[in-house]
Amino acid sequence: MCYNQDMSNAVEFISAYNTIDARMRVIYRGKGNLQFSDLVRRCAQFHKTIRKYEEDLLLCARLRNVIVHESRKDRIIAEPCDELTSLICHVAELLQSPPRLSALKEKKVACLNADATVAEAIETISRTNFSNIPVYRGKRLVGVINNRRIVRVIGQTLQQGGAVEDCLHFPCSDVLHEDDMIRFYRVLGRQNDVQDAIEAFESNRKLLAVLVTNSGNPDGEIVNLLTSADLPMLIRLLEE
Repeated sequence: MCYNQDMSNAVEFISAYNTIDARMRVIYRGKGNLQFSDLVRRCAQFHKTIRKYEEDLLLCARLRNVIVHESRKDRIIAEPCDELTSLICHVAELLQSPPRLSALKEKKVACLNADATVAEAIETISRTNFSNIPVYRGKRLVGVINNRRIVRVIGQTLQQGGAVEDCLHFPCSDVLHEDDMIRFYRVLGRQNDVQDAIEAFESNRKLLAVLVTNSGNPDGEIVNLLTSADLPMLIRLLEE
C-alpha cells in the first residue's frame, strides 16, 4: 500500500488521486477531456472496483478540489484523515496492480480430438461434469463442444426422421458451429487481469466460458476454463 504516515496525507492523497485519474482514462478508453467525477460515473457502469468505491471516489474528487484550489504555497487548506488517505491509496493500488488470472488455481481441462465422436463427447461431459469441452485438431483449437450443441444436433436429426444412434457416431468437428467461438466464448491469457474476465461475462450475457491460455493465443494450451459459476470467486479475489 502506498500510504506512508511519515509523509503529508495531502501529498499521498493527491498522488493516489492522480494515479486513479490516469488509470480510469486508460480503462474508459473514451474521447474528450472528462472530469474525474464523470470518469468515475462512467467507469462504474462496467468496472467492479470503481463501482464498489464510486461514492468514496466522488467524495475524494470534492476534497481534492479544495486541497488544490484553496491551498497556498505555505499552507494546505485541508489535510485528509488517515482513513480516507489509506482508502484512496488502496484503490489506486488495485487499479494500478490488479490481480491477474495467473493467480487462479489452474484446472485440468478435459479436451477432445476433432475426430472424437459425439458419444465420446457425451461420456466426457458426464465423467468430468464440465459442460464445455475444447476440441482440437492437432494443436489447433477448432471450437468448444457443449451440451446445448449436442442437444440441438440430436433434435435436428430427429426432425429429419433420423435416429439418436446416428448422431452418436458424428465426429465432434461436424457438430461445431463456426460462430460459436465468437458468440459464446472468449480467450484470455494468464497475464490478463481478473477484471478482464469479469467484464467478458458482463458485456456478453450469452458467454458460456472464458478459456485461459498461457499467452492468450487460442492455439495455446488451455490452463483454465472459467464459467459464470466462477464469477463470485473472481469478484472476491478482485475485492480482496
